[in-house]
Amino acid sequence: MNPRRTIALEDVADVESQLRAIEREGGDGELRITRSTTLSVSSLGKNFFGSGATKGALMRYYARIWPVLKAHVKDRPLVLKRYPDGADGPMFYQQNVGARVPDGVRVETVDTSEGGGKPRVVGGDLLTLLYTVQLGAIEVHPWLSRVIDDDAADQCLIDLDPGDGVPFSAVVALARDVLHIVRQSGLTAAAKTSGSSGIHLVIPLPAKTTYETSAMLALLVARRVVAQRPLRATLERSLRGRPTGTIYVDAMQNARGKSMVCAYSVRATPGATVSAPLRAAELTTRLSNSAFSLKSMPARVARYGDVWGEALSTRVTRPVLAKALKALEKAQDDMPEAQEPPRRQNRSRTGR
Repeated sequence: MNPRRTIALEDVADVESQLRAIEREGGDGELRITRSTTLSVSSLGKNFFGSGATKGALMRYYARIWPVLKAHVKDRPLVLKRYPDGADGPMFYQQNVGARVPDGVRVETVDTSEGGGKPRVVGGDLLTLLYTVQLGAIEVHPWLSRVIDDDAADQCLIDLDPGDGVPFSAVVALARDVLHIVRQSGLTAAAKTSGSSGIHLVIPLPAKTTYETSAMLALLVARRVVAQRPLRATLERSLRGRPTGTIYVDAMQNARGKSMVCAYSVRATPGATVSAPLRAAELTTRLSNSAFSLKSMPARVARYGDVWGEALSTRVTRPVLAKALKALEKAQDDMPEAQEPPRRQNRSRTGR
């Protein structure tokens, strides 16, 4: 493995300047990331979003945001969700590494459910991130564990996914309910916009937490909030079966190999929206999912710093987690039967 050095702010500024120059000069060129690493980039002038933002603008965004993003992808396998022609074009997933990978891009062998080790791109340096963008990976999707212990989850995800016609204010209200349940159980949690229509709640976990424990925690919290808000929240996975006007409390993403769109990641939407970490005071009816974008996020980071890192900085101990699980299990046993949900309707899936 090649040695790496920390990317300083002045290095990031230089990378941005190079990217601008390459885009002005036709869009294809050689980008120098460090003294010893370069990356061939191409088509930087291509419009990647309906808003007119180019592939080059996307790369510059990630270079600028790198100082806060790096901690959240470090040592995590990345699932590549590739849009070679931009957000409006076809998408395909890539898990395994291709045959030709530039020198310096971090690749590790990761055991997979298919059996045996597979080469995967692993986050941790700017070269690797920009390489994925060069491939058309608009979004950054890290695992919920790190390669140093990829059988253990260090984050538990609860994804609030609203159905058709549900106002974002209702998603915000339900997110507050979830946070209250988590904190009442003695745990901590952080909230971020999904960058699409929902909100992600993430619970930091103690070291060596199994994926089975993480999945059980998410399910118990989800059941609790659905019991408290039966007319607004649902555990129904089927789109056709979900009650009208409800928000799907998705607790099913906590398994080995699953990924979550990273905080500060751009989403493949026409407006190049971003999955934005939220401060507690921002979870109000005034919050708008579309307010955070490739263009606005750098100024927000300059003002508030790494909100996501601060929100996830407190991790409880394993005994505290065990106590929380017992409390949630007892609360489930004591729950009254849920009310009858409203009439069901067919619906088309909305993006999260």
